[in-house]
Amino acid sequence: MSNLNDKITKVATHVSQNEDLIFEKSSPGKKAYRLPPLDVPDVDERALLGAEYVREDLGNMPEVSEIEIIRHFTRMSTWNYAVDYGMYPLGSCTMKYNARINEVVARLDGIAGAHPYQPEKLSQGNLRIMKMLADQLVEITGMDSITLQPAAGAHGEMTGILLIRAYLESQGNPRKKILIPDSAHGTNPATAAICGYQVENLKSNSAGLTDIPSLVAQMNEDVAALMLTNPNTLGVFEQEIHKIADILHEKGGQLYMDGANMNALVGKTRPGDFGVDVMHLNLHKTFSTPHGGGGPGSGPVAIKKHLEPFLPKPVVVANSDGTLRLDYDRPKSIGRVRMYFGNFGMHVRALAYIMANGPDGLRLTTEDAVLNANYIRKKLAGIYDLPYSTPSMHEVVFSDRNQARKGIKTGDIAKRLIDYGFHPYTTSFPLIVPGALMIEPTESESKEELDQFIEAMKAVAEEAENNPEIIAGAPYNTRVSRMDETAAARKPILRWKPKAKSAAE
Repeated sequence: MSNLNDKITKVATHVSQNEDLIFEKSSPGKKAYRLPPLDVPDVDERALLGAEYVREDLGNMPEVSEIEIIRHFTRMSTWNYAVDYGMYPLGSCTMKYNARINEVVARLDGIAGAHPYQPEKLSQGNLRIMKMLADQLVEITGMDSITLQPAAGAHGEMTGILLIRAYLESQGNPRKKILIPDSAHGTNPATAAICGYQVENLKSNSAGLTDIPSLVAQMNEDVAALMLTNPNTLGVFEQEIHKIADILHEKGGQLYMDGANMNALVGKTRPGDFGVDVMHLNLHKTFSTPHGGGGPGSGPVAIKKHLEPFLPKPVVVANSDGTLRLDYDRPKSIGRVRMYFGNFGMHVRALAYIMANGPDGLRLTTEDAVLNANYIRKKLAGIYDLPYSTPSMHEVVFSDRNQARKGIKTGDIAKRLIDYGFHPYTTSFPLIVPGALMIEPTESESKEELDQFIEAMKAVAEEAENNPEIIAGAPYNTRVSRMDETAAARKPILRWKPKAKSAAE
């Protein structure tokens, strides 16, 4: 029996590690389809299209049967983890459940089949959807106006900073710098640089909050804005946000809020009420539209009244008879930031989510998200190091300090967690916490699911203390074992390539 087990293990290891066996499927002569005989004259594609448009470097495509294709992609789908399978505790990403009613609404014929160039009189329902979503988001954020064009959060950041730049230019000076806290999302400094600003780092204090004395010292007439995530990437609410806004406004600067963590605020407080001038929202985080995978996201940007003339065009406005139209006559606009009118399908899904929940439901989702994060914090504090004692909002950040004594780091813990059936948390972020474990359960998870996650985290901590070697080799239950991450990043294999023929062939 032991010999049989050894053989099974050997074959399983070979299957999981042999790339050619899994991915490089192709046998000469196999076909997954058969076209009927050609009933029109054959043509020379080079003559028809022009030689410059015909590629000769594609080589042969894989030759496989239909059943092989079906099994390949079905098998691959079972290797992926998804929010439909279990908890996604990725901190700062808000991987909540995507309600199925959203998908039903987004697939209605008049919505899914609408063409962006169809006449406005035939698009009144869809324009109404955009207007309703805009109005709802303005109310939720406490801002004055909004654009739905940006295609993602980082794209929203860029749009927001371009709006600030256009406004300051209209005042006679676009200024030179943008202040960014050391706990910021990595896209913030990239956005500032893309928009032509110098980035100046702003230190956090011992509580993980914006250091007010440092802000006062650094704020001057060269600073265009402060890009502040609130709650910040430690999951902590900026308790002196009004004071921060006043310091910026006194020197003519603008307060930009990264709205990635609005999942902790919806229905409880509004950024526009505590001095924010411009902010982006992630519909794929706070409002349950699909997240990740390179698909269409949406990052609307909400602004205060003084920035409204600079919004990307077109803007949906109402006619005197109550019909809607797209307004292109906006001379101060920064122009388009996205083709057409943004990712409309995401707008539909977000509006469906907002309307299904209503004000009370949205408030409850926020309360549940905060409750779930604090439940995990309470159960794991002491087992995992808690670097900041400041109250948590929707996510909690631990460190690997306790486990690092045995040589186990946050990445090792995350990989071992996979063997317990959970997607890893966010590792090594925010950067101000060495060895960070950033956990955000969202409101989607039940107490039963949270308890299972907590027990798994406790089990990994016990292994780190008593048997660290087992963690160092994890994961063991996945199709692909621990890989060389450096090589995977520097030498990725992104497409099928036919094998080179030997001289004998």
